[in-house]
Amino acid sequence: MAVLDLLLILCYLLAMVGIGVYFSRKNKSSEQFTTASGLIPGWALGLSFYATFLSAITFLGDPGKSFGANWNPFVFSLSIPLAAIVATKWFVPFYRESGEISAYTHLEKRFGNWARTYAMVCFILTQLARMGTIFYGIALTLNALTGIDMRLIILVAGLCIILYTVLGGMEAVIWTEVIQAVLKTLGAGMILYLITLQTPLSAIIERGMQEDKFSLGTFDFNFQTSSFWVILAYGFFINLTNFGIDQNYIQRYHTAKNPRDAAKSIWLCVLYYVPVSFLFFFIGTALYSFYAENPALILELKQQVSLEKNIPLDALQASDYGDRVLPYFMKTQIPTGFLGLLIAALLSAGMSTMSSGMNSSATVFLKDIYLRYIDPAADAKKQFKLLLIATTCMGGLGIVFGISMIGVKSLLDVWWKLSGIFAGGMLGIFLLGFLAKKVRNVDAKIAAVLGLILIALMSFKESLPSFLQIPLDSKMTVVMGTVSIVGIGVLLQKMRPK
Repeated sequence: MAVLDLLLILCYLLAMVGIGVYFSRKNKSSEQFTTASGLIPGWALGLSFYATFLSAITFLGDPGKSFGANWNPFVFSLSIPLAAIVATKWFVPFYRESGEISAYTHLEKRFGNWARTYAMVCFILTQLARMGTIFYGIALTLNALTGIDMRLIILVAGLCIILYTVLGGMEAVIWTEVIQAVLKTLGAGMILYLITLQTPLSAIIERGMQEDKFSLGTFDFNFQTSSFWVILAYGFFINLTNFGIDQNYIQRYHTAKNPRDAAKSIWLCVLYYVPVSFLFFFIGTALYSFYAENPALILELKQQVSLEKNIPLDALQASDYGDRVLPYFMKTQIPTGFLGLLIAALLSAGMSTMSSGMNSSATVFLKDIYLRYIDPAADAKKQFKLLLIATTCMGGLGIVFGISMIGVKSLLDVWWKLSGIFAGGMLGIFLLGFLAKKVRNVDAKIAAVLGLILIALMSFKESLPSFLQIPLDSKMTVVMGTVSIVGIGVLLQKMRPK
């Protein structure tokens, strides 16, 4: 890698740390650390939400999927406006009026401590899975570009994120995300521009149409495979989880100056993310067209993957190396200077999501664990110190999870499976309490247990005997888990003797 590219990457990392140092001057309390004292304008919060959505999973996973298969996963993005309607009408007003920073306080008030604890544990596991997936995505790319060991890349990137997040708190997180949102959007546009310099736009569209690359999946009401309707349902329920019970989002509702700005920020996120998601899927199709016309240029990558995965070269499928195509293109086709900017864009895609995850996880530890079970009378100074320690620990665990994920086949597949497992129970319990006001604690417990059994059966059906295998696509896990918990809870309430 050229010295200029390395200097650009170094400047970016130093700038992020510099922002953390700048905001550290006024980051002296737990309120400032967790909510930025409620002074963030709506446009900045919208960019922050958008930056969290547009992670390294999007940066690498979306092009990888459209390169290796088609645009079926793009339907996930189309579901976000539907979830946004629900969030702005009910969720944002609910949390703003409650005044609770923790997303899970409501669950304890409604059903008891068990519900709060379950949701909290699922959230932390979700964050660790997300951070691990993103760390691996960053490492995969930088390893392809530089040859540096993936473990070292994850460690250095993780320490940098921990540093500026600990120093600057939520305000630093949001303002770094604003910069990162702009940077990675420009990066996506730059990549597509460089591809189209070598492969005309018309040729990309023509090949994509010929090989059905733009397909959104079958429109048949088939829930046993990854149809359009399966992805739409999965996306809707996952994004309801994001907007309704994910501490990352709930916490940032409280950073807005008023409820109107909080709701506005969600629609700004939708406005930014859906078109840019489209752009990343198109990049994958453009890369497919480019290498179809220039097969010799990708032979080295195919040979490498063939050896690593022990798959004969002539049996290798595009999906086997889809996640690696964009890093490979960046390494072999991007000129000096541009490469450094694009790597900075990739780093920003990962760092934005992880910094908010670290901050929100630390908040959950303080509000839902320490102040609830260990020391409810902890003074402001002690609370602030614990937030710093918890942020550092979550970052460290994220690094460990990232290293453990080295070698997975598809970033997007792994993340979707993990998020489906954790989200179903969380969202089901929350919606049961939110929608069914007369459901008792015991009804909720029974519904949660039965719902979790269903989630487990669907998540691990490959390991079960055939008679226990539920014939639904694995992405329906979050849908069925949520619906079953709500449905069973309401049914038990209706069956209760009057």
